[in-house]
Amino acid sequence: MNIYKAAVIGAGTMGAEIAQVISFAGIPVLLKDVNQEVVNQGLEKVRKIYERRLQKGKMTASEVEEKIKLVQGATGFDAFSDVDIVIEAVPERMELKKKVFQEVEAHVSEDAILATNTSALSISELGSVTRRAEKVVGMHFFFPAHVMKLVEVIPGLATSDETVDDVVSFSEALHKMPVRVNECAGFLVNRLLMPYLNEAAYCLEEGTATAKQIDQAAVAFGFPMGPFQLVDQLGLDVCADVVKVLMASYGNRMAPAQIWSELYGAGRYGVKSGAGFYEYDKRGSDEFMHLLKRVQRERGSSTFDFERILYLMVNEAVLCLEEHVSSASDIDLAMVAGIGFPQDKEGILHFADQVGLDQILTKLMQCYEQHGARFWPAPLLRRMVGAGFLGKARGRGFFEYST
Repeated sequence: MNIYKAAVIGAGTMGAEIAQVISFAGIPVLLKDVNQEVVNQGLEKVRKIYERRLQKGKMTASEVEEKIKLVQGATGFDAFSDVDIVIEAVPERMELKKKVFQEVEAHVSEDAILATNTSALSISELGSVTRRAEKVVGMHFFFPAHVMKLVEVIPGLATSDETVDDVVSFSEALHKMPVRVNECAGFLVNRLLMPYLNEAAYCLEEGTATAKQIDQAAVAFGFPMGPFQLVDQLGLDVCADVVKVLMASYGNRMAPAQIWSELYGAGRYGVKSGAGFYEYDKRGSDEFMHLLKRVQRERGSSTFDFERILYLMVNEAVLCLEEHVSSASDIDLAMVAGIGFPQDKEGILHFADQVGLDQILTKLMQCYEQHGARFWPAPLLRRMVGAGFLGKARGRGFFEYST
């Protein structure tokens, strides 16, 4: 099915950016929210994105106005009858999303696709409250949506192959890189990202390195920013919502470091609130150090070890591969395009092959003995090491290599 007209429900930052992406592809889009003030703010966000392109010489004034006209604001459903796809981008609360899906269903055609931009919630559960579960699908954009190329396409249990194919094609028409992800808590990128962010916080609590030193180690490895910078950009409140979903499915191995709850309780959500792991207003650093001292634990090791953080994410990638969440090549693509895993390392599983799977297994076992069950190696990793599939040096690991 071709997409000739789209709608986005939720005119906040993410919803507005998704609407801009759709309009940039030349597709008319409705941007809906509950009141006109919020809609106007969303439309202004769209305009500002285009104005920046104009200022950089990437578009002419006439081209900008032509694209902006494709985005129409709405507070009701009057213009939804001929929409081919609706993308819901409201806050990450299951009951709210269910209400939106039930409400919109009465105003669109039987063929219309209902997509959700959720970063972690169950697609199957959302589909269950509609009369068209086969047309319900996850379409997870990454922030900022007008910049980031990756889109996770997540079918629920009842989603049809046709719907998945249509959304993959639509994503490509938006100049995005779609990756099919079989449904699991956190999907793919967030499921791998949260243990990485969380382990950095555990290291901080142990006092072996400062937040700045840990962030510098991540940048030196090749990430565009460090884990604490990233949490502050994403918003600690948003990350906390994802962690709750992950814990509900995966248990204590996803349990957050205590510093997260301390910062959350203090309203330090990151850039949006003026303070998080770093300061963005004039509060000063005393508050953060006071909160950190309350949770500082006995050192688990004498020196900071970035491999500990990195290999935990590798292990989660292996678990995803074992569970058929996505293919090895798509896992690597998603990590490069979704969180900026160093492109020269070709993705997280290619990186593991370069290091050697036996070395990674040994390190995970050392961390397990020192830090606990969250480091227990994935069964597939053990099997591969036992079979001699050790990575690039042996010609075969997660990928095959010519020798």
